[in-house]
Amino acid sequence: MLGIHRVGTGDPTYKVDDAGRVWRGIRTPEGPTTLVVEARTDLGEITGHAWGPGAEWVLDGLPALLGADDDVSDFEPRHPVLTELWRRYQHLRVGRSARVWEALVPAVLGQLVTGQEAHAGFRMLVFRYGERAPGPGESRKLWIQPDARAVAGVPSWEWLRMHVDPARSRTLVAAARVADALERTVGLEHAEAERRLRTLPGIGEWTAAEIRQRAHGDPDAVSFGDYHVAKDVGWALTGTPFDDEQMRAYLEPWRPHRGRIPTMIALGGLQRPRRGARMAPRTHLPAKVTRYP
Repeated sequence: MLGIHRVGTGDPTYKVDDAGRVWRGIRTPEGPTTLVVEARTDLGEITGHAWGPGAEWVLDGLPALLGADDDVSDFEPRHPVLTELWRRYQHLRVGRSARVWEALVPAVLGQLVTGQEAHAGFRMLVFRYGERAPGPGESRKLWIQPDARAVAGVPSWEWLRMHVDPARSRTLVAAARVADALERTVGLEHAEAERRLRTLPGIGEWTAAEIRQRAHGDPDAVSFGDYHVAKDVGWALTGTPFDDEQMRAYLEPWRPHRGRIPTMIALGGLQRPRRGARMAPRTHLPAKVTRYP
């Protein structure tokens, strides 16, 4: 449930310790916070502890973050492959972080680039403009991503050094200026939340879906426009990769649960065989490698 908030394996705001506990650095409306979540499968319990100004806010929202508000009562698999996947993953829920800016930043950084490049840009942004998480998060080298004001003040040449091209940096800076209004989309009807997100220049269907999957807990949000999703869904369910429009038509009977389908397929490891060469990261942008303790 929490893994969707991890921005690559090197995400400095998300760590898993040797005991399997998940540590997250989160910027709440009340301030920076460290959250640790532990699943006690032997007791059937999940416990959370938090430190920092936003500790109470984070703990109050922990059930929603773990999908407690997600209603699956009217979801029907309707396909042999999905029936088997649902049997294995019927515990799956769509959580809601209620942190739009937190979800928006990595989503924009992931636009039209490789995952490697997107994750590297996110790490550099966090290290240069974020802050250490409070309490035990600091000793665990846990970070919190920068707030909207910090992002709005990043100079253009620093974006290039972080391998973030002008199109993505302009989108982030524009979104930063209306970050408070974006946070108010939490709690709206999902269609209205999407409409408001997409009024921002640079926020299209894919980016809005990535945000809604994390911040709004929208089980109908599908990442149309993703390089892999449509191909994998088509291959898993029909044996033939889809394009976006084919996937859109095929998933229509599952509305308002369309977003569950790609998630279950990914969890089940049903991605189509990768035979082509990997997309290479761009090398024309300047970058200064900085290591942080």
